[in-house]
Amino acid sequence: MKARRCAFNRGADSVSAIDSDSMNRRDLLKSCALVTMPAALSGTAIAAGGHARLRPALCAYSYRTDLASKKMTYLDLVRLAAETDIDGLDLTVYWFPDTSDAFLYPLKQLAYKNGVEIYSISIRTDMCKMPGDAAAKEFGEVKKWVDVAAKLGAGHIRVFGGTVPKGVAEDEAAKWVVELLKRSAEYAGSKGVILGLENHGGITEKASRIVDIVKLVNSPWVGVNLDTGNFKHDVYKQIEMIVPYAVNVQVKSEFIDETGTHESDWNRISGMLQRASYKGYLALEYESVKSVDTEVPRLLRKLKEVSRKYSA
Repeated sequence: MKARRCAFNRGADSVSAIDSDSMNRRDLLKSCALVTMPAALSGTAIAAGGHARLRPALCAYSYRTDLASKKMTYLDLVRLAAETDIDGLDLTVYWFPDTSDAFLYPLKQLAYKNGVEIYSISIRTDMCKMPGDAAAKEFGEVKKWVDVAAKLGAGHIRVFGGTVPKGVAEDEAAKWVVELLKRSAEYAGSKGVILGLENHGGITEKASRIVDIVKLVNSPWVGVNLDTGNFKHDVYKQIEMIVPYAVNVQVKSEFIDETGTHESDWNRISGMLQRASYKGYLALEYESVKSVDTEVPRLLRKLKEVSRKYSA
C-alpha cells in the first residue's frame, strides 16, 4: 500500500488527499486515522509518530493556597489562563465546592467563551486495595469523577496508584492496582475519558513499575501522567522511561533528589517529549516558595517558549 498524506483545504467544504490516486472521503478518514491512532490500543507506547505538539497549560494546584482560602475561585483560574494566553487548564478538584451542574456548567461555559480548554481534572485515589469493599469504594469514586470530567468536557483524569499496605508485597499490591485500573478504564472509556497514572511515590515510585502496570492494564484509556518533579533518584533516566506512555505532563520548576533541590531542565525534558512525538499538554504545577503572583506568570512565559521550540 502506498503511503498517503492528509491535507485539509481550509477554504473548501471538502477534504483532499495529496496522492497520485483518487480517494473518497471515507477512505481518506480511514487513512488519517491510521496516522493518528495511538499505539496504546495495543497496550504499548502511546506516541503516535510524526512531530511533537506541545501545548502550554496551568495546573490548578499551583494556586492551592488561594483556592483553599477562597481568595481565588476556579472561575478566576479560567480568566487567568485567558490573560496569560495559555491553552488549557488541569483542574485539581480538591477545592471544588461541589459537583453539581450549577457549579460545573458555568465553569465550562466561561472556559469555552475564553478559548480555554478544561482538558483534565486531577483527583486523589489509592488503588492499592485488595478486591472487596475497599476496592469497590475506590471504583465508585473514580466513576464519580469520570462523570464530572465528562460534564466539563475534560478528556483526561490524573489518578494516583497509592501506597503499598504494610505487610503486603509490592508485586501483590501492583496486581490490585492493575485490576482496579482495568475496571476503571472500562468505565472511563465508556465516557471518552483517559486515566493518567502519575509517578507519585508509593506503588508508582519507580518508572519500571509504572510501565509494567500500564502494560498489564493494556487499555487505550490508560496511560501515564508524567510529573517531572516527583522522582527522587535517577530523575531524568526515569522520566525518559515513562515519556513514551505519557498522556499528560505536569511540569515543575524544581525537583528534589538525594543530593538536594535542583532547577528542572525543561529543555532536556521537552527534548525527550519531542523524540517520543508527544502530542499534548505541559501543565505548569508550581510548588516552590517564591510568590505565585510573580513566578507563575514568569514560568508560563517560559513554558510557552519551550512548547513552541519543541513542537516540530
